[in-house]
Amino acid sequence: MDVSQINNDGGMEGWLYLIRSNRFGLQYSRKRYFVLEDHFLRSFKSVPDSKNQDPVRSAIIDPCIRVMDNGRESIHRKVFFIFTLYNTSNHNDQLKLGARSPDEAAKWIHSIHEAALKVQNSSVLVMHSRKWVCNTGDDAYVFMQGGPYQGDNANGYSNNTWESFRLSGSNRVNHSKSTDWTVCSAKHMDQVTSDVIAPSPWTIVGCQNGLRLFKEGKNRDSHGKWDDHPAIMAVGVVNGTSEAIFQTLMSLGPSRSEWDFCLYKGSVVEHLDGHTDIVHKQLYSDWLPWGMKRRDLLLRRYWRREDDGTYVILYHSVFHKMCQPQKGYVRACLKSGGYVVSPVNQGKRSVVKHMLAIDWKFWRSYLQPSSARSITIRMLGRVAALRELFRAKQGNYSASDFSSGELTRNIKLHQVEGSSVIDVRTSKENGKNKENISVEVDNSPSEHASLVGLNDAADEFFDVPEPLDSDDLENGWTSDFGPVMSSQDTHHQKLSTAAVFVKKLHDLAVHKRGYMDLQGMTREDSTSCCYGTTLLKDPTCTSACSWTSADPSTFLIRGKTYLHDSQKVKAKGTLMQMVAADWLKSDKREDDLGARPGGIVQKYAEQGGPEFFFIINIQVPGSTTHGLALYYMMTTPIKDSPVLESFINGDDAYRNSRFKLIPSIPKGSWIVKQSVGKKACLLGQALEINYFQGKNYLELGVDIGSSTVARGVVNLVLGYLNNLVIEMAFLIQANTDEELPESLLGTCRLNHLDAAKAVLVKP
Repeated sequence: MDVSQINNDGGMEGWLYLIRSNRFGLQYSRKRYFVLEDHFLRSFKSVPDSKNQDPVRSAIIDPCIRVMDNGRESIHRKVFFIFTLYNTSNHNDQLKLGARSPDEAAKWIHSIHEAALKVQNSSVLVMHSRKWVCNTGDDAYVFMQGGPYQGDNANGYSNNTWESFRLSGSNRVNHSKSTDWTVCSAKHMDQVTSDVIAPSPWTIVGCQNGLRLFKEGKNRDSHGKWDDHPAIMAVGVVNGTSEAIFQTLMSLGPSRSEWDFCLYKGSVVEHLDGHTDIVHKQLYSDWLPWGMKRRDLLLRRYWRREDDGTYVILYHSVFHKMCQPQKGYVRACLKSGGYVVSPVNQGKRSVVKHMLAIDWKFWRSYLQPSSARSITIRMLGRVAALRELFRAKQGNYSASDFSSGELTRNIKLHQVEGSSVIDVRTSKENGKNKENISVEVDNSPSEHASLVGLNDAADEFFDVPEPLDSDDLENGWTSDFGPVMSSQDTHHQKLSTAAVFVKKLHDLAVHKRGYMDLQGMTREDSTSCCYGTTLLKDPTCTSACSWTSADPSTFLIRGKTYLHDSQKVKAKGTLMQMVAADWLKSDKREDDLGARPGGIVQKYAEQGGPEFFFIINIQVPGSTTHGLALYYMMTTPIKDSPVLESFINGDDAYRNSRFKLIPSIPKGSWIVKQSVGKKACLLGQALEINYFQGKNYLELGVDIGSSTVARGVVNLVLGYLNNLVIEMAFLIQANTDEELPESLLGTCRLNHLDAAKAVLVKP
């Protein structure tokens, strides 16, 4: 496999795959050699002989370019790790690329992101005139009016008209903020793994076969819900890279029998998106206690890669209409579980954490406590088997070791009804086990609507797989996807034009994107919404569906000397006071709440006082759009806080590079805590933010749906929402000595939110 690498000029280069769609909506790939240097991304059909060689295509990377991690997809039985570059001002202006490994994709995503941060706006905005699309050969491309770019680093390209997915300039760009933030944010990366001070919920209970065993402590507010089947974790060190271990854990093929003594057969039931699928696992019975029937598990599997190379794989039980409980098996319920694989020793070794909280569904209640724990601990022993496998392979466990014959099931989903998945969580009420069931309907929109792909006339009738590249040889767990029907990656069959047309119309008819259906909510009439009053304030944190401020001292922020020693300190207070919150639902986005008549912001505006509001409006799209709006207020002059003043008066690119969120789940299940994490995030670099400004307010409209990874995390969290306590802190990142130390804008604590209690916004 060709490996991308950093070139002598500090850029990135290597083989990637252009992912295109033909007129039938079927995806295909084209292998190209890409070179990222400064703010230019160039593609070649072969490795360039010199720096002056003309590229086949070229694109300009500027601050309006974002990169979305689409996860893994199977295209003609090749597995790719997909990422999409798109223009925030025009989402049709995009480029879809694929790498053959998750680490390769992560390197490119990081490099492109850094290139977008470092680019000087003055050298890019000269190209903001209108564009048109041209189709030649097998690559559709975009021309910019005005001829080739003649700025810096344009040597060797004088004969080419530039292609760019930077289609037009932003009308809101301000040159004054393009000096410090682009460089500082790239140089100073936070080194700590957590920005929240919280006690560990884990207590060591023993050591077995070289693995440390931990038990999750009791949650005083759980009332027995989770402690009936306590979470147990095994921790061990494996002599292998985190990527190789991740691929091994994700594989369901015959090679899994080399280490997983529990699994008899595994299959992918449905591929939901690049980070999420539904898997069915049938377990052997010989490792279970005598007389115990075979167990199987139907799981929703979600994965992601962290910036430091850590891989997270999370599971929880679901119900799927096309994979009902089978004769001869008892279906166990995995409340939460998964793996965390973290690189150590310069990436040569990895710490593997494996956690399970599982109800084995014993029919004799007196067998539950002791037998359940012993079975769970034995299953956790797979980490030791994994360790020995990599020791035998001396750490060289490549993708080709588990490439062939993945066990899959061909499940024909009825498109008329859509593909449905139901989350299953058990709780005890009045001494009887009852199932809390919530329905999730997932009919993902087609990824084939790219303007570039749809206008690619040269590939109108292309429906034959690309020949195998000699250096790839299908060595990447391809059949893990098998022939399974997928909501995003359908069979690449030869379909008639009429059949494809009818299918597209049908997909539009049944399209109901939105994980909020998990809550089984009904649309109820409600009273008129008074903005700033729909969520109850409760300083005691005892009322469900309420809010209060979180303790600032639990969050770590950059100290005065951070640029020199990377030390973070406890926050001592906040610049603003949280004064209100809204918990809303609507059939559309609800933006610019600060301008709504009768709301808290406009009431203060009418009084003409000095109050200024900072509103964070987090919106979760779906068949029903839910919005959480947090209102922060300050009464002192804005000019007394220079960092905040610069943020308010800055352009969108500047704001996106500075606005930071620190999340925390102090109370909740392990799977949710692991999903959310406790690390600060530059929200504007991960999600799209729309800014709305008025006389006495600035509102940030955060679109959760703009990121596949964020959408997956939020959808998982929604299933546990009313059992969670969520804390968040917001701040503006400081990048210079003059701006340090940082200060929190505000904090919040959300207690057991209930999606059913969100207030309906009437048209």
